[in-house]
Amino acid sequence: MAGIVTAPSVTAMLRKHAENRPEKQAAAFVTDPVREDGAQWLTYAELDARARSLAVRLHRTGVRPGDRALLLYPAGLDFLTAFFGCLYAGVVAVPSSLPGRYRHERHRVRRIADDAGAAAVLTDTPTRGDVEEWLAEEGLGHLPLMVTDDGAGPGPDGWTMPPTDHATLAVLQYTSGSTGDPKGVMISHGNLLHNTAHIAEVLDLDDTKRGGGWIPHFHDMGLMGLMVPPLMTGSTTVLMSPSTFLKRPHLWLHMIDRFDIHYSAAPDFAYEVCSRRVTDAHIEGLDLSRWRHAVDGSEPVRAAVLDRFHQRFAGHGLRADALAPCYGMAEATLFVSGAVDVPPSSLRVSAAQLERNEFRPVSDADEPGRDVVSCGPPRGAEVRVVDPQTLRTLPEGGVGELWLRGPVVGHGYWGREETNEADFRATTAEGDTGYLRTGDLGTLHEGEIYITGRIKDVLNLRGRNLYPQDIEHELRVQRPELGNLAGACFAVPGVGGHGQDDVLVVTHEVRGIKDEERLRELATGMRLTVAREFGAPVGAVLLLRPGGVRRTTSGKIQRSAMRELFRAGALQPTYADYQPHLLPTAPAGQQAPA
Repeated sequence: MAGIVTAPSVTAMLRKHAENRPEKQAAAFVTDPVREDGAQWLTYAELDARARSLAVRLHRTGVRPGDRALLLYPAGLDFLTAFFGCLYAGVVAVPSSLPGRYRHERHRVRRIADDAGAAAVLTDTPTRGDVEEWLAEEGLGHLPLMVTDDGAGPGPDGWTMPPTDHATLAVLQYTSGSTGDPKGVMISHGNLLHNTAHIAEVLDLDDTKRGGGWIPHFHDMGLMGLMVPPLMTGSTTVLMSPSTFLKRPHLWLHMIDRFDIHYSAAPDFAYEVCSRRVTDAHIEGLDLSRWRHAVDGSEPVRAAVLDRFHQRFAGHGLRADALAPCYGMAEATLFVSGAVDVPPSSLRVSAAQLERNEFRPVSDADEPGRDVVSCGPPRGAEVRVVDPQTLRTLPEGGVGELWLRGPVVGHGYWGREETNEADFRATTAEGDTGYLRTGDLGTLHEGEIYITGRIKDVLNLRGRNLYPQDIEHELRVQRPELGNLAGACFAVPGVGGHGQDDVLVVTHEVRGIKDEERLRELATGMRLTVAREFGAPVGAVLLLRPGGVRRTTSGKIQRSAMRELFRAGALQPTYADYQPHLLPTAPAGQQAPA
């Protein structure tokens, strides 16, 4: 795949495939893999012609190279055309989720439009009305709105290749905003090509091996992982709507079977959903033996989840070594490390040592420990483990912030030069410079990456470092009533609202429990679980309706946002149990004695 890195641009690479294999299927959008007519297709010639036509149209509308175009599309092939149309025009693509129904969703898209300085908005015919309404509501009616599937505009023959090279900005990839406002990562053509080359090498991709899945096109795993690499290798990307997966998760597995997908990727929760919700009747006749890489990333990877998924589908041909825990992030285009072609492995490490930022494997079954999954050796970037306070590079066994360096690292956040100096051009205490600070905590153990958490999420409770995802996971393991629903743990100040954030708050969604006595028993049991397993007192337990835990567009828990909603009294629990010293924080009418 060396030819990918030496190509001058993503545009040039796609043009090459369109010229050399015009009738080959480039992309499919699957509505129902069980039905013969359940997919729409685009050849390389069709994708190229549509992208050239849109590029000409953008220029004639007054959108110039370097301008930013906000892409507001539902899942489907029209987004793919719009994305490459922008690149063919030298215009910077800004993929986003749709405005949605809720205020925080609509406000997020407005922040993206403002931050990017969008010069135009692109959408499709079915979505036009909703986008027009949103533009008027937000006072953005001055922005040109272009509907790209209406057949209007010039043909492709007036297109000329823009001056594009590895340094040319291609995408503003907005982060999911799990710990704050979304920020636009500047991803160049070179970043995309290097990321593709690393993925192709690790997953053994060529022009015969398809990729695809249901991850949203505005998410880095969807765009940089499942869409761009197959098209750069001359293969086929096969796509499905996220809503289709969430409603009928077994269709993802049938899509992998029917369309002969070599690799697909999803967050950890998707593998858990499949294990729990897919029935034998759903997967009669399913063959997963050709699924070579089931990539698990985007959120903490759980060994138990991978084990259950393999046990559930091994009888349908799923190989243990197909499961591939990976680590990546939008700021590094996507791919950093992956454990591939071997069954997933994890280490049980001392819980007490982990609280002190030391990674020590334990063999004594009686010693409290935590299972941490290997995300494999670094493949796409140079990695250092650095103490986030002293900036000293840590030796093997030290848990610190992961710092990355290499051609996959983006060029910084759009319009945030001060932040870029600190986060994208960081220097260690030893004087080694040019690193991206990831904000992720982990270690390198025997050459492999182990992720332990996010710096901004770590709970420092009375001198102890606890990881909220561990508490949330343990609650779901021990309390079946919590099922597959979401939870968020965070810390708030103690008495009087002053001092350190040393009081633990547990929020979790519940479904189907309305009796107050049962809710009280559940909240009490959750307190006992946290006290027994983590030795931590709980200041408040809030049980919320499904959807009450705020998530990013990619499904990550927004613990910082939940903390602020709690402190503002803006959560609306079905049941709440507060300790007395938190009563001033609690919304009126929702206090209960501990």
